[in-house]
Amino acid sequence: MNHVRIGKNVSISDAVTFMAGDRTRAEKAYAGDIIGLHNHGTIQIGDTFTQGENLKFAGIPNFAPELFRRIRLKDPLRQKQLLKGLVQLSEEGAVQVFRPLQNNDLIVGAVGVLQFDVVVARLKAEYNVEAIYEGINVATARWVECDDVKILEEFKRKNQQNLALDGGDNLTYVAPTMVNLNLAKERFPAVEFHATREH
Repeated sequence: MNHVRIGKNVSISDAVTFMAGDRTRAEKAYAGDIIGLHNHGTIQIGDTFTQGENLKFAGIPNFAPELFRRIRLKDPLRQKQLLKGLVQLSEEGAVQVFRPLQNNDLIVGAVGVLQFDVVVARLKAEYNVEAIYEGINVATARWVECDDVKILEEFKRKNQQNLALDGGDNLTYVAPTMVNLNLAKERFPAVEFHATREH
């Protein structure tokens, strides 16, 4: 099968169909069938598999989170496992992860406060990482784009303290207040600030 996003042919040997609690190995699947695939970090939400065609569908939108927390490790030697876990949770759509350009903080964004508890519990259970979260001065996040490279570079230079990369390495403006976001928009009208991003 052709994995369209990465542009490679992949073989699927362990696909399953499921109905209620029953799981059955799938030998064939047809358009519209729902199957389960084991994912080892290569499949993302919205990925398309074909028999060779390069089809591209509109992606599932990522919405800007409404709540933000900084994730801290209890054991700093588990940084690699923390990153792996947060990337996986981000790919699943459970939360969004932002890495500020100016420091090594990890900011997690969510739409509900319970998601932070779920992240901490899953990090411990699945990645053996003990982490805590704490408040951070972030009101909103926006994905930024600009067709003019010079303007984008000036924007990045003047707003370094508010810029981060999301889980897909997309440039993001992390605003401490809505007033701050509106001022940035006024000062750089050529820069687009998006509240959603295609997954």
